[in-house]
Amino acid sequence: MKFTDGYWLLREGVTAAHPVEVLDVGESDGVLEIHAPTRPIRHRGDLLKGPVVTISARTPMPDVIGVTLTHFNGDQPRGPEFEITGQDVPPQVTHDDAHATLTSGDLSVRVARTGPWHVDFLANGRTLTSSGPKNMGILRDAAGAHYLREQLNLTVGTSVYGLGERFGPLVKNGQVVDIWNADGGTATEQAYKNVPFYLTDAGYGVFVDHPGKVSFEVASETVSRVQFSAETQELTYYVIYGPSPKEILRKYTALTGRPALPPVWSFGLWLSTSFTTSYDEETVTSFIEGMRERGLPLSVFHFDCFWMREFNWCDFRWDPRVFPDPEGMLARLRARDLHISVWINPYIAQRSPLFAEGKALGHLLKRPDGSVWQWDLWQPGMALVDFTSPAAREWYAAKLEALLTQGVDCFKTDFGERVPLDVAWSDGSDPERMHNYYAYLYNRTVFDVLRKHRGEGEAVVFARSATAGGQQFPVHWGGDCEATYESMAESLRGGLSLGLSGFGYWSHDIGGFEGTPTPALFKRWLAFGLLSSHSRLHGSSSYRVPWLFDEESVDVLREFTRLKLRLMPYLYEAARTAHSEGVPMMRAMVLEFPDDPGCAHLERQYMLGSHLLVAPVFSDEGDVSYYVPEGTWTHFLSGRTVTGPRWVRERHGFLSVPLLVRPGAVIPVGAVADRPDYDHADGVTLRAYGLERGAQVSVPVGDVTFTVVREGDTLRASCSDPAAPWNLAAGERTARAKTGTGFLSLELS
Repeated sequence: MKFTDGYWLLREGVTAAHPVEVLDVGESDGVLEIHAPTRPIRHRGDLLKGPVVTISARTPMPDVIGVTLTHFNGDQPRGPEFEITGQDVPPQVTHDDAHATLTSGDLSVRVARTGPWHVDFLANGRTLTSSGPKNMGILRDAAGAHYLREQLNLTVGTSVYGLGERFGPLVKNGQVVDIWNADGGTATEQAYKNVPFYLTDAGYGVFVDHPGKVSFEVASETVSRVQFSAETQELTYYVIYGPSPKEILRKYTALTGRPALPPVWSFGLWLSTSFTTSYDEETVTSFIEGMRERGLPLSVFHFDCFWMREFNWCDFRWDPRVFPDPEGMLARLRARDLHISVWINPYIAQRSPLFAEGKALGHLLKRPDGSVWQWDLWQPGMALVDFTSPAAREWYAAKLEALLTQGVDCFKTDFGERVPLDVAWSDGSDPERMHNYYAYLYNRTVFDVLRKHRGEGEAVVFARSATAGGQQFPVHWGGDCEATYESMAESLRGGLSLGLSGFGYWSHDIGGFEGTPTPALFKRWLAFGLLSSHSRLHGSSSYRVPWLFDEESVDVLREFTRLKLRLMPYLYEAARTAHSEGVPMMRAMVLEFPDDPGCAHLERQYMLGSHLLVAPVFSDEGDVSYYVPEGTWTHFLSGRTVTGPRWVRERHGFLSVPLLVRPGAVIPVGAVADRPDYDHADGVTLRAYGLERGAQVSVPVGDVTFTVVREGDTLRASCSDPAAPWNLAAGERTARAKTGTGFLSLELS
């Protein structure tokens, strides 16, 4: 939100009050508190008027400092609040005549006690960012709405990333971003997953701890600052010191929650009925049998919305006209070694039997007058489940438990963005603060049901909406994209942006959701989709089985599905890293190469884990340009090498894609290519790429860790599983040895 008219003036009707100096400094229980008047104090007469801004600083964990701005604090607290995880680490607080300083780990916030208002955030004596005169303030607009605002300076050359799954340019400089969940597709400035956290390549990130609408002006209203504002009387933000982007994400996710580890079977191929297509058990079986006949490994089958009767969404009952024997059908599908997903949402149509039940029990969201909130957009007369009520959550969960008992394994948690403001939540939550947070409660409710009934490590959803903290409930997909190359590219930008916002896993509708892709586009998207965290064939009004496009699509799907499954020893370790450290599987190049200025703006390629570079092809002809960082990289599929740093132009057929291995990496490649859930260490091949003499690389694969050492022209491998070390002699390309987990192969590339 913009408040100014250029640099000197305020917009018409806007008033502003800014801290100008420090009146006094206090300290209590590790909290630094400062009172800052908004006019100079020259004599006692100046003490008779406000406003005065109260600024408090504290630390929830090392290298993280929270700053709270307060104007009036007489409001009754109204939720919701983000769940913040802290540690009992007391900060160091010092103050003298010149400064008041709070230090947490290597990060300090320093407030000038004399002269004009100025706040610096420093790491090891170096200024990361600062807030100067007229940066922080209390503002009112022409309608009298009250805002708190902060502006943090950007040093020259600093790029800003994150703020959720955003489909515009990856670097947010110059953009206006409103943190407000919306069902807006992938082609606008709106987003399904809004996260009030941004990350910079200057050593720090900032998390604004406000679950409602936060407006960010990222080097836009003032081009040398990031501004954020919210309509509130109190606003807290955390500055998080890295210094690297990975370290920033580790600390941010330690603060707001790390992603759960999805079950290994979820990394296989998902096939959907699609959205508005006609289907029954015969149709579903024909798809599954067609995949089997063509040698296309399938792990999950998904039933989209019409598994329920029209206008009854959601009643969680199989449409008896189409699925007269759901338990038997699910048993038959599971006998084919498939996992089953079904579509759900948090909306209850008026025709659904659950509407009357939910209304009678008080589980549906109400208007202030006590009537049930309803509208006709999406489903006639639909209402929302009030997830602020524990009883409503239990009621909703019980409906899902019945499906799990039938044989369903997981849920696609669609929707959750269009949450109204003219309502009264059962727990008294503020409607503005609940708008984004609703997605968190919705997905947590479903995820908790799965954890309870399927066990820890077996829970997975396919979620569209989210906000800060929602990364704990994976997986998330990119929403409604179109069947175009442009939409494929915007989807990738959204996924990389989400990964830079603390989310570890991400997927998208292969081929695009709206419309039907051309065979060429479908084949290009297949390669991208199978080199993503999770891979799903899904569309709106047309089926997504490959033989309906052309026979080559079958070959492309087979090739890249089998490639992904053989890469599972590598990919699942990347998934474990996302779970334990908060570093995503699909990584913007800047995350791995923050010191390479050539990587700062790259948004059409990414790192899959730490060692594989992927550059999707966005043209029928197969022409692609991508950037290679320093070193000699190896094409995984062909063995060709490319030396960087430089840009590369290539042309690829449909059975190929730029997939490069980082120099010095050892990639574990599995022995199984028809399923993701196998013993990844049994028969694994360790492919060593460009190891320098004397290099030693540890390669974790499941519960086993392999160590590969290059000694002269010889590779030596050992295993934490009882086995003698063995050598790959100079001149040999492969060797095999028996370990406790099976056979191990070693390849030198």
